[in-house]
Amino acid sequence: MNKNQIVSRLLQMLIVLIGISFITFLLTYLSPGDPARNIYTHAGVMPTSEMIEEMRVKLGLNKPFFTQYVDWVLGCLRGNFGDSFMLNKPVAELLMDRLWPTLKLTLAATVLMLLFSVPLGVLSAVNHNKPIDYIVRAVTFFGVSIPNYWLGLMLILIFCVKMGLLPVVSSAGDFESLILPAVTLAVAMTAKYTRQVRTAVLEELHSDYVIGARARGVSENQILWRNVLPNSLLPLITMLGLSVGSLLGGTSVVEIIFSYPGLGNLAVAAIMSADYFLVQGYVLWVSVIYMLINLIVDISYNYVDPRMRLRR
Repeated sequence: MNKNQIVSRLLQMLIVLIGISFITFLLTYLSPGDPARNIYTHAGVMPTSEMIEEMRVKLGLNKPFFTQYVDWVLGCLRGNFGDSFMLNKPVAELLMDRLWPTLKLTLAATVLMLLFSVPLGVLSAVNHNKPIDYIVRAVTFFGVSIPNYWLGLMLILIFCVKMGLLPVVSSAGDFESLILPAVTLAVAMTAKYTRQVRTAVLEELHSDYVIGARARGVSENQILWRNVLPNSLLPLITMLGLSVGSLLGGTSVVEIIFSYPGLGNLAVAAIMSADYFLVQGYVLWVSVIYMLINLIVDISYNYVDPRMRLRR
């Protein structure tokens, strides 16, 4: 990907981000309830109509819709996403505090997934239609079918309640509290990626260049590790970028089950409390992170597949 392509992608990202910000702001604007009233009721105060109107003026909620949207966007560009009435802190500060715990959980789950899915996928493909292949396929079938919430609860019951090896309530500060949430997220990912690795390796093993290498007497190990596996990585990198982005925004259920202090847990609490400023900031942050990850994945193609550099 050359500089012009990168600039083009950044412009596309900007257009998508504008669309996401507008839709997010519109949906929260149309949502039932009044943010001004919610601020008082969350603080345990029964507001009068005069108090509500004063708060609406203070927050700029008395302005027309497009004026409110433009003011919010300009504030976001300055790093001001508004204040959360639920936690009485700036939204940007809350999101920054919760971003690193979610990143740690995402990275831990991704590393676990790669450690198991790549070897199992290669093993299954090399032993195609043999007993080990059937076993791996059966295990991955059950892995994909298990719901995250059920698996998380079972892990808590076994390792926390029955065996007492790990803490029931997770925190972002120690390694032990990261184990069960990461395993819960990694199980379904490992099952899915194992099947993808198996499919990609099988396609490469039946390619013409593999048949030619075997005819020249090249060993199976050399064909597998030097040719087949690198050529199978490109579609997997695309999936990996999508998975990391979805993990950053979709770990809510697991974070709630383990009381893990991440972005997903914060987003659910904001939605339940109708904390509109926090919801808007969360959606915008996750969108930016997701698009940046996909841009990094596209740029990495140049280093994984030399053919991409030859197309410049």
